[in-house]
Amino acid sequence: LGLRVDDFTRVLVYPKAVVVGVLAQLVGLPILGFALASLFPLSPELAVGVMILAACPGGPTSNLVTYLAKGNVALSITLTAVSSLITVFTIPLVVNLAMGVFMGEAATLSLPLLATVVQIAVITIIPVAIGMALHHYLPRFAAQVERGVKWLSLALLGLIIAGLLIQQRDSVIGFFVQVGLVTLTLNLVAMALGYGIALAARLDRPSATAITVEVGIQNGTLAIAIASAPTLLNRPEMAIPAAIYSLLMFATGGAFAAWATRREPREKTLVG
Repeated sequence: LGLRVDDFTRVLVYPKAVVVGVLAQLVGLPILGFALASLFPLSPELAVGVMILAACPGGPTSNLVTYLAKGNVALSITLTAVSSLITVFTIPLVVNLAMGVFMGEAATLSLPLLATVVQIAVITIIPVAIGMALHHYLPRFAAQVERGVKWLSLALLGLIIAGLLIQQRDSVIGFFVQVGLVTLTLNLVAMALGYGIALAARLDRPSATAITVEVGIQNGTLAIAIASAPTLLNRPEMAIPAAIYSLLMFATGGAFAAWATRREPREKTLVG
């Protein structure tokens, strides 16, 4: 509802920042996810779940956290839009590779490339297109309902996570023990990775903030859908890392936003 065509063409305005952000998210994050899934003592299903999460694009929540952290919101929206388009094609490749590595002969299921691309496109691109159309043709209506839709989406995410945890209630405590630390590590190290790459590329502070958040906050809802949807993997246990990550990212994202907003006045004082 808040996207415009400009958000996709803005890559021409921030080419360096967009390239840095996309590479950090679509290349650096899956490599990090693979390293952590290999390092931590996870079951094959949970290891694949971590990789599903690492393969997903940044979620809309990243745009809100970037705003709260006084980052470059336009860049954040652009990265979310661009990565959402690209990951339609990269997710099945990364997930199938992960299933082959972590599950081996046990990987009786895989994501068919064409069918998965179509289904992820339905989940992501069609709703985006509808929202953009409403924003273009009915801007006042879109502005009025956007805030309510954001809260509704958070409520639905909460229901999805609750339903998933209830479904896996017999093993949920064990899952928390197994993947709580690895998902928290993925979140924190991904944010540090994004921040470090942005600084190495000599981007300005608002752009570095946007990339940090975008790399660190993934679309957990999409990851849950890919893992548990009957028409995709239909393996609810693989969705557990994304469910726990989705809970943790609000705390870490809020903490980063608080740190970033406190740091900005201090920098201004030092410069003055």
